[in-house]
Amino acid sequence: MFTGIITDIGIISSVQNEGGDTRLGIQTKFDLSKTDIGASIACAGCCLTVVEKQGDVFFVEVSAESLSKTNISAWSEGTKINLEQALKMGDELGGHIVSGHVDGLATLTALNKEGDSHRLTFEVPKELGGFIAPKGSVTLDGISLTVNEVSIISEGTTFGVNIIPHTWDNTTLGVIKIGDKVHLEIDMLARYVQRALAYNA
Repeated sequence: MFTGIITDIGIISSVQNEGGDTRLGIQTKFDLSKTDIGASIACAGCCLTVVEKQGDVFFVEVSAESLSKTNISAWSEGTKINLEQALKMGDELGGHIVSGHVDGLATLTALNKEGDSHRLTFEVPKELGGFIAPKGSVTLDGISLTVNEVSIISEGTTFGVNIIPHTWDNTTLGVIKIGDKVHLEIDMLARYVQRALAYNA
């Protein structure tokens, strides 16, 4: 489990395709001496398992299934990604409960400066729109964010988030461009409410 509070921006140092899977090397500022093989790290919001360590680089293997649900296949050497280590007992829960399971991709459709902050608008497919509510939580590329407003459009749903300067400067959102796609994880509570409603319908 994670909180959606980014603690490092990692850099992809190597990409190896092995059959249908992909092996990634990720350079980090984390103290990897304290990270066990088999530990989970959220990489741009995707929960991945550490399979090897070499100096300041850890390695993960991404299945074909995960590649089909994410934009990881577009990562190359030098790509920067948000990183968060898994929660430990007693850690502060600063964002919201995040599982690291990507539900789909959100596309940036608008970016506007508002004072010192930035207002970003994303579009998601219809099947995910029902899980997003004003003042609710979403995770974008691993970042815990609060939804400001939601609009229904013919192609799906759009929603806006406000990015404060600290988040803008310390995550990959600071280099996002119109048309970019980011990993979206819906709020866990919304997931279970929808399942309960569907089950009892």
